[in-house]
Amino acid sequence: MDESGESGRPRSDGAEGTRPRGTAGSSEQPAPAEDTPEKATRPPRDEPDRPAPADRPDPTGPHPQPPTEPAPTGPAPTTPAPAERERAPYGPGERKKAQVAPKARKGPGGGLLMGRPFGVPVYVAPSWFLVAALITWVFGDQLDRVLPELGGVRYLVSLFFAVAFYASVLVHELAHTVAALRFKLPVRRIQLQFFGGVSEIEKESETPGREFVLAFVGPLLSLVLAGIFYAGMRAVEPGTVPGVLLAGLMISNLIVAAFNLLPGLPLDGGRMLRAVVWKITGKPMSGTVAAAWVGRALAISVLIGLPLLNQSGALGGETQDIGGMDTVTDALLAAILAAIIWTGAGNSLRMARLREHLPELRARTLTRRAVPVESHTPLSEALRRANDAGARALVVVDPDGDPMAVVREAAIVSVPQHRRPWVTVSGLAQDITEGMRVSAELSGEELLDTLRATPATEYLVVEDSGEIYGVLSAADVERAFVKAMARPS
Repeated sequence: MDESGESGRPRSDGAEGTRPRGTAGSSEQPAPAEDTPEKATRPPRDEPDRPAPADRPDPTGPHPQPPTEPAPTGPAPTTPAPAERERAPYGPGERKKAQVAPKARKGPGGGLLMGRPFGVPVYVAPSWFLVAALITWVFGDQLDRVLPELGGVRYLVSLFFAVAFYASVLVHELAHTVAALRFKLPVRRIQLQFFGGVSEIEKESETPGREFVLAFVGPLLSLVLAGIFYAGMRAVEPGTVPGVLLAGLMISNLIVAAFNLLPGLPLDGGRMLRAVVWKITGKPMSGTVAAAWVGRALAISVLIGLPLLNQSGALGGETQDIGGMDTVTDALLAAILAAIIWTGAGNSLRMARLREHLPELRARTLTRRAVPVESHTPLSEALRRANDAGARALVVVDPDGDPMAVVREAAIVSVPQHRRPWVTVSGLAQDITEGMRVSAELSGEELLDTLRATPATEYLVVEDSGEIYGVLSAADVERAFVKAMARPS
């Protein structure tokens, strides 16, 4: 029914952790913690510090930050944390819940995998079976009036109609998918749901012209299918099972095309309106705002107008008396449709605001200063060095100074203070894989895509020359994401 661009859109699967208080350091003389303002722990955006001189195997990251405020680790930034959380330093004898690296993001709703046309997985949501049963029941009653001789077989014919109708919806969504792939826009999946289908396109169209084409091809294919079914209906005898089925499919595809051409997000017509406003103003955000508010007005119109049209017989049925069961059914259907349109319009606005603020997420400004330590170094000694250097991360290096692993903050806080002199950093580190090496130049959507491809709690940030810049925490990216989204557009 519509296509959604979910680029970098997060999904919440992170767990809240208790924040211990105290300070990082050796177990013998833990220094008291100091309350340091949040902004003091961040390197300046406009003047990123360079790595420290290589007079020791200590390639470090950005400007030193007070070790008394290490930020909590969290899941990879598939979703921003629900709220801002104060940072607190490690403290003696205190623990924080260990946070597990998140699983790969899953699309909403789940469902049964039906195939992979053009390499894109197609899922049928559980809600489809409910609507299939509803269509089978309603269309079966209509068949009983048109073809009473069918008897109970009419429900098998009705079930076939339900499957054929959603096959038409799939063709509608495949049109969006093929157009997106043609424009080199990745499509995560297609999902058939209660009220139609959705093509989950991960990136935004680069031009308003492409946006218009991408939205228009779906209703266009529905109109083409309606024409094909009309031609087939003319070729068979009226009043037969094939004739009734073809007529029903023709009408249903006309309804799908007409409904999706309504000029309001999240419908295809709304995306076409967005493209037109984008072209006129030169601002995609202006197009989104206009189409989203038209979508909300459309939702109110559906909520009020659809029951009135059904009762008046303007949609082809008989005039109904207000207060009957049919009136309640019409009102319920209108409420569901209006809620879907209203919610989709709001989601489109939030997605536009997300894309507007994504460039503010820069790996260089979010990276923590790191201290290199060898694998046999006791944790207490490593934390003492970090405190002395004003660093907030540990990188395990080999004797030549080449990085091998990143020490996980969640693992550090799980070690009691009195045990730290006897625990080496190698037992708390995560080996650095190729996907955990992040360029310091990454920002915005490209940064989120890189982190999402390799879920982890910490990443090694390197310069283009290969020199270590520091360690990037997924929790820091989430926190920056939340702050950016909280600011008005």
